[in-house]
Amino acid sequence: MCEALPCGGIEDGVISVKTYNCDIVIVGAGPGGSMAAKFCAQAGLDTILIEKKAEVGAPLRCAEGVSKSWLSEVGIEPDRSWIAADMVGAVIKSPAGHEFRMDGRKTGEEIGYVLERHLFDKALARDAADAGAKIMMRTGCTGVIREGGKLVGIKANSMGEPIEIRAKCVVAADGYESQVARWAGVKTVPKMGDINSCIQYRMTNIDVEQEWCEFILGNDIAPGGYLWIFPKGNRSANVGIGIRGDRCNVPAAAKYYLDKWIAEDDRLNKGQILEVASGMVSTCPGLDSAIYDNLVLVGDAARIIDPITGGGICHACRTGMYAGKVLAECNEKNDFSKEALKPYERMWRNRMDDKIVRNWMAKEKMNSIEDKQMDEIIDILSDYDLKQLDVFGILKAIKDKFPDLVEEFADLI
Repeated sequence: MCEALPCGGIEDGVISVKTYNCDIVIVGAGPGGSMAAKFCAQAGLDTILIEKKAEVGAPLRCAEGVSKSWLSEVGIEPDRSWIAADMVGAVIKSPAGHEFRMDGRKTGEEIGYVLERHLFDKALARDAADAGAKIMMRTGCTGVIREGGKLVGIKANSMGEPIEIRAKCVVAADGYESQVARWAGVKTVPKMGDINSCIQYRMTNIDVEQEWCEFILGNDIAPGGYLWIFPKGNRSANVGIGIRGDRCNVPAAAKYYLDKWIAEDDRLNKGQILEVASGMVSTCPGLDSAIYDNLVLVGDAARIIDPITGGGICHACRTGMYAGKVLAECNEKNDFSKEALKPYERMWRNRMDDKIVRNWMAKEKMNSIEDKQMDEIIDILSDYDLKQLDVFGILKAIKDKFPDLVEEFADLI
């Protein structure tokens, strides 16, 4: 198992640092990091998973909505302990209030869950621990270690104590900020137009439909983004908004637009706020490369996220699983070079890259649509017999009814 060398103190005037040696060190115990840790540990690799926060999954920075279709793909069994609500469909609303309902009961499709995200993340971390991974909480990465130009580990602060973790490969699963990637020399900063500023309230005492997620569109409502309502039962819901970074035209723009919407919605304006979450979300295509010598990037650290929704839980879980499987193969060969890690790049791109690029192009096009035209689109689609209840299905419907809008990327639909 992971070996810790003794913590020295001071010898000959030099302060020694406690050093851990392992096969794989993973930075960040979100879904991507925990999945990578689980699959690495299952394959017999000595695996350390570090998390800078005091609690896995908290504080919350997530709308908590997921589809059901991908869970079995990554080996996750639904557990009622982390499911807050079970959705029958989704409602897309135009600025004028026209509705396009996607009802899974009509097609026999399963729609999705609204999670208790902190419990979901803990369940994945527990799976990693059960597989044999060592988890170190309150342990934040402070830099990377290179020797002879080669990445050989990370520096960290663990419970106030400086440490080093030396490993054959580093997995950056530290989300949007991804300091690990930048310290390793990877350019990860998106353009302002590919960033959304988000804020979300968990509200109670509100009168929204409890089995339907809502997405409200319109550049006067949420410039360059959208507003969402994800029910959580007992007259409660996550009510949030994302604003495109280059359209934040007033101070605290996301809060301004969210508060304005809530004040004007009779279902919400008598509600009370129980929790506030805020942060930034990348809405760009994935990085040109998510692998380097002795380094793998997973989830949002690699910008592998749905650009049109900002959702990234399933992408993180998939990439974490792929990383774990490929790292196990690399360990057998004792080769963690970029060349040896290429199967990871192929796996995630074959599964997700076309959709990510397509949705990024759709996002860019949607941002150019004026509210009046958005009303027309949603009004016409309200009677459309949707065959596939997801972004792809919606884009196919738009291609059918408004082909000019998707002409630039019609071959991806």
